[in-house]
Amino acid sequence: MERRIVGIETEYGVTFAFRGQRRLSPDEVSRFLFRKVVAWGRSSNVFLENGSRLYLDVGSHPEYATAECDNLYDLVAQDKAGEAILQGLVEHAQAQLDAEGVKGEIYLFKNNSDSAGNSYGCHENYCTERDEDLSRHEQLTIPFLITRQIFAGAGRVVTSNRGTHYSLSQRAEVIWETISSATTRSRPVINTRDEPHADPEKYRRLHVIIGDSNMSEYATFLKTGTMAVVLSMVEDKTTILRDYTLAQPMNALRDVSADLFSEHPIRLQNGRELTALELQEDLCDRAELFAQSRQLPEDQQQAVRMWRETLTQLRKDPLELYREIDWVAKYRLIEQLRARENVSLTSPKVAMIDLLYHDTSHQRGLFYRMQARGQAERMVTDDMINNATVNPPQTTRARMRGAFVKRANERNRDFTVDWVHLKLNDQLQRTLMLKDPFKSHDERFDRLLHSL
Repeated sequence: MERRIVGIETEYGVTFAFRGQRRLSPDEVSRFLFRKVVAWGRSSNVFLENGSRLYLDVGSHPEYATAECDNLYDLVAQDKAGEAILQGLVEHAQAQLDAEGVKGEIYLFKNNSDSAGNSYGCHENYCTERDEDLSRHEQLTIPFLITRQIFAGAGRVVTSNRGTHYSLSQRAEVIWETISSATTRSRPVINTRDEPHADPEKYRRLHVIIGDSNMSEYATFLKTGTMAVVLSMVEDKTTILRDYTLAQPMNALRDVSADLFSEHPIRLQNGRELTALELQEDLCDRAELFAQSRQLPEDQQQAVRMWRETLTQLRKDPLELYREIDWVAKYRLIEQLRARENVSLTSPKVAMIDLLYHDTSHQRGLFYRMQARGQAERMVTDDMINNATVNPPQTTRARMRGAFVKRANERNRDFTVDWVHLKLNDQLQRTLMLKDPFKSHDERFDRLLHSL
């Protein structure tokens, strides 16, 4: 599959504080946050005019799922549009709280853990060919995902039985299996619950839940683009894969996360030992050969070039990747503070940096303050992000969903929408099923839209 549908689901952390003290519970804050959403769709679970889904997840976490994208630039713009949409809700809720005399500020974080030890996710979805044989994923996809944290990790200060240390990944400590149908009881790297949101005879939806939420546009483009290429290699049965199956995948996941500079090898099932960087370099070599022999889309070709450039710099000097890689940017901020004020990793000031890096406020968030100084590599423009907040990608099924939601809202029609169905809740109960996520136009849809 050369053209591939990709989407990202992001759970956000939310809190409300006044002078450093929590004033409202996350549940109370989220109810304020979603008042406007409920007004839009009479529910806290809605599809928006840009084709995305916005809802309140278990644990009072706002969650935003991008529309279906078949282009990595669209995906990055849609992901950042989610931040902008939720930040708009924050501003609306803040005004309500101010008007009611409730002192304090709402904070919205795009990270994966809180001070109470709770974890919340960033899930990637990839449309794949229908194939029940998962052995090639064990050989290639799982080792790739476990070691890609060297460039996709968001970074985090962790206190464990190893002591307090800085880790590459925020999710490494909460993943317990490689492939499973569970999502919360024993979180796997890949979730196999069979919900394709498409023609089940042709497609599966590969649900990746190991990843961190990235602030960096570059990291988001790189992690999803390289994954798309790896999946194409797995699907191409004429491609002979080297077996990278890990001897102890969960131990390797946590060992890699703690090994900032990829100095210690992990063991493969065949007895071979490689560092995470060496495994990624070997994979990248093969991906480059694969890309040269296939007509991959230009954005995926770009991801392979970025993969090579990133690995080359990781071998030279990882700390020079602060413009591209989240864990490096945050590590640099923390080490600058420690050098300046002579504090340990357990300092509350370090914890504040660890958190505020992910603040989605452009005025307060440390990532966005870096971006404003030109210290963050961009993959999309502000105009592209603003456009993505109101318009869906034009080359996938999301185009029709977004247009339907917009027209129905304009005409004040009662409707129900999910990833596959468009339904008018009138006497005729007209329902349109869109089983092909790659299809952006359909005569049946045109007739339905014209009838509104």
